[in-house]
Amino acid sequence: MSDNFYLHDQALVPIAARVVAGERLSFKDGMTLFRSDDLHGIGRLADLRRRQLHGRATYFNVNRHLNPTNYCYADCKFCGFFVKHSQEGGYTHSIEESLKVAREAHEQGATELHIVGGLNTRLPFSYYTDLLSGIRREFPTLHLKAFTMVELDFFAKFYKMTDEETIERLREAGMDSCPGGGAEVFAEATREKICTHKTDGNRWLEMAGKVHAAGLKTNATILYGHIESLEDRVDHLIRLREQQERSGGFQCFIPLAFYPPGTQLAHLPGPSGIDSLKMIAVSRLMLDNIDHIKAYWVMLGKRLAQTALHFGANDFDGTISRGGELMESYLVEGKNDNEATKDEIVRLITEAGFLPVERDTLYRPLREYATVGA
Repeated sequence: MSDNFYLHDQALVPIAARVVAGERLSFKDGMTLFRSDDLHGIGRLADLRRRQLHGRATYFNVNRHLNPTNYCYADCKFCGFFVKHSQEGGYTHSIEESLKVAREAHEQGATELHIVGGLNTRLPFSYYTDLLSGIRREFPTLHLKAFTMVELDFFAKFYKMTDEETIERLREAGMDSCPGGGAEVFAEATREKICTHKTDGNRWLEMAGKVHAAGLKTNATILYGHIESLEDRVDHLIRLREQQERSGGFQCFIPLAFYPPGTQLAHLPGPSGIDSLKMIAVSRLMLDNIDHIKAYWVMLGKRLAQTALHFGANDFDGTISRGGELMESYLVEGKNDNEATKDEIVRLITEAGFLPVERDTLYRPLREYATVGA
């Protein structure tokens, strides 16, 4: 190791050597990283890898969230969004209402519409295909990033279709790619405690592989900071890495910080800022075959997301405007600070010392910003 790469924790020295050499890290390495209190050293290693891959480029896009329904039969203890049909506060947007959201997104310059919702047992499958085809017909330039692996699994089983038929019918209707939600944590003993009646980890990975085989890209996530163990986190990262070896369709990994208020786990504190920075850094170091790591400012907060750019993250997510009920349920910042304009994101990235690059959903650069307002 170079003399100027000082590590307080000597247990990190052999890991650092492997990172510099471009070698894959093991489960044991992942555990060592999570257990170490040398946050600066871990961050330096992740930043080194991030700059090897992307230099100073930090990506963002202009997007809008659409959550068609919040009725859901699953009982996820970490979720403050869903309601049962027997409860108050439920909704299902009409196609016309969803088209209004898409129209607003288009008028605001969005290139992507992010569509996810509850597992609603009272809707026909045609609701979803009509939703996609209606938006595609009126706004053909909007990229429709729609439906998690959990939703696709639900569609296939509930509407009695094969996985391949489910994916193909949605793609024909307008689905361009899929988000990475619903992964939560793959370790079954933990998963069973936080999300009963929901797609298990192996099935989530299987469905992602089938989406990739159909030629569509997806993202991947982990929900951290609840009851999961460090072993659960490392296992999750390695299983994603192995799936990427098989199917190769993951574009970006997004660590999602658990936000307790309004959930059945509200008694938990949620992750600290230190834990979040370490989660992002270890993700960058372990996921050597997934190109992008996202600092999701909605759940981290804007200031911590800026810092995360020095801990391995190279994506700041996108602009957010009102209209995504699910997003509203886990915003960590004040309700008066739950939006981000393009100019603000450019400023936040620039202040952190990086180069803002506006992208489309498939990470094709649309514009680079040398300075704020350029």
